[in-house]
Amino acid sequence: QVQLVESGGGSVQAGGSLRLSCAVSGYIYSNYCMAWFRQAPGKEREGVATFYRSTGSTYYADSVKGRFTISQDNAKNTLYLQMNSLKAEDTAMYYCAAVGVSTWGRCVVPTLVTFSYWGQGTQVTVSS
Repeated sequence: QVQLVESGGGSVQAGGSLRLSCAVSGYIYSNYCMAWFRQAPGKEREGVATFYRSTGSTYYADSVKGRFTISQDNAKNTLYLQMNSLKAEDTAMYYCAAVGVSTWGRCVVPTLVTFSYWGQGTQVTVSS
């Protein structure tokens, strides 16, 4: 059984940075698709970024492209989301998710992927 635990959220002023972590317990294979989602109150859940472990391929939503970076540390079995130049509109609960897929093509668009595992979320609040 795979378990995901997010951490690193908090409050920051606009223009600041945060790094979210997603600690993975249990075995995940190289073909796993890992993702970060976020959901603000009253808004739909948004797929922020995906990472395909087999190839290292990444996807970013237009809203975060150039500001956020998704990465993993295999030795620590941890997924990261480095968030720079934060804006007030980045305020949301951020969730880590994972699922096994056959190809990168099945990972590239997070809203089209049915993720099997989810973390409990970590809150990010950006004040302007």
